[in-house]
Amino acid sequence: MAQEPEKMTAAEKVNNDTESQIQGEVASIAGGKLDVAAKFLASLGPEVTEEPISTKEARKLLWKIDLIIIPILTFSVIIAAVDKIIISNAAIYGMKEDTHLVGDQFSWVGSIFYFGFLIAEWPANILIQRLPVRTFYGATVMAWGIMTFITACTSNFAGLATVRFIMGIFESVVFPVCTLITAMWWTVSEQPIRVAIWFNTLSSIITGLLSYGIGHAKTNLAPWRLLFIVLGAITTVWAVIVYVFLPSSPVEAWWLTDREKYICLERVRKSNTGIEDKTVKWYQVKECLLDPKSWLISIFACAINIPNGGLVTFAALIVNGLGFEPLITTLLGVPTGVVGTLWSLLFNIAASRLPGYRCLLIVVSIIFPIISAVLLWQLPSANKVNLLGAYYAFYSYWAPYTMSTSLPMANTSGHSKKVTLNAMFFLGYCIGNILGPQVFRANDAPKYHRGYIGLLACLITGAVTISLYGLLCKLENIKRDKLQGGGPVPQTEEELREEAFSDKTDKEKPNFRYVF
Repeated sequence: MAQEPEKMTAAEKVNNDTESQIQGEVASIAGGKLDVAAKFLASLGPEVTEEPISTKEARKLLWKIDLIIIPILTFSVIIAAVDKIIISNAAIYGMKEDTHLVGDQFSWVGSIFYFGFLIAEWPANILIQRLPVRTFYGATVMAWGIMTFITACTSNFAGLATVRFIMGIFESVVFPVCTLITAMWWTVSEQPIRVAIWFNTLSSIITGLLSYGIGHAKTNLAPWRLLFIVLGAITTVWAVIVYVFLPSSPVEAWWLTDREKYICLERVRKSNTGIEDKTVKWYQVKECLLDPKSWLISIFACAINIPNGGLVTFAALIVNGLGFEPLITTLLGVPTGVVGTLWSLLFNIAASRLPGYRCLLIVVSIIFPIISAVLLWQLPSANKVNLLGAYYAFYSYWAPYTMSTSLPMANTSGHSKKVTLNAMFFLGYCIGNILGPQVFRANDAPKYHRGYIGLLACLITGAVTISLYGLLCKLENIKRDKLQGGGPVPQTEEELREEAFSDKTDKEKPNFRYVF
């Protein structure tokens, strides 16, 4: 979108000065509490900042960002999901028998991954703030790729559980990294559709096709072991690609010019949420923990992910229980990825065009998996076709979660507060996925009626909590409008820029308005 000509006052003052003068100017803004973006802007000369940003220039840059960052985030999420959900297809390929799993041990193999996720979540978010994102993320992708290899060597519950636990530790960084990167590169209005693209269910398509192909392989290895070996190889190669192409922030992108970096920062400046600051501010952590909106969105993340945790572990067993043989079962998993991704894109496009109705759209999108859960619970087991149709339709549950993932970042300012809320949100995600496999018990197979009742309760809880979250956001906006005489107080461009990159929290910014 075209911008009016703007001048970077700090940059003009320091253009011909020494490095020490530059840092002195930087320290003068916001009492020295600046993030990386503000420091970069203060170092720019007028030849970069004085020329107005044209619509054509901004659009060209957005395409460049989309073509580089979106594929990295998308494939990173797909790789992580495939490594995680392949356990379901491995189960029907003989893993349960080869590792001597009995009773509900398979449920615990599914849950224990998220115990590792849970333990590592907070430290991972702190490390993301302290370390260069691309280095840290590239290393963790490599680590979980190695653990995927090792899974093929397990022969009992203890070994399988240990490897899955460690994998959970390393994969805990995926969504915090992707969410923070999304907030750095795209405006609030641009985020929903981008999140829907990278936060997809295409992993089900890859998992189904890969499993079907490996199921036909003629080797001395058990098919489930070969699955993990192939995926481990793909993941380790991807780790190198991530390290080379993923920048820690726009100002560190080697494939952008200074002018393009400047435009990047100007684009997200209007979101008023900042870019990056490696200092942990504990008052921001406290503010986040005392905010009821933080807890509501986190409870929502937990409730909506209990179905996800159950299906990640039991999807193939549910379909296999309908009477389909293992090879056909793997192929029947492919449509779930299509349904989940298309439904998510549909609602996220609607959310981007109706920004004032995001929470309402989330509630509407939850209605469809609720109906599907009722059908799975009530339809007779002999009605195989309709049960399979209801099973596919249930994957519409993915849309409400993807629409919610950009809310914590869009409604939070202050880097330490964002990191804390990010940790809480994905803590909810983690707990939900721990509980999910426990909803499906071995003695309920193959109908899993109690499992479907549990999923139904979770979806209703999600609808209630996201409704309350949206209500609180709306009430806070009304309160701020009244205090400011009907709307945000006009600010100069210099004041807007300094506030946007000063690393203040949303509560410290009277002009901040919440998205709901």
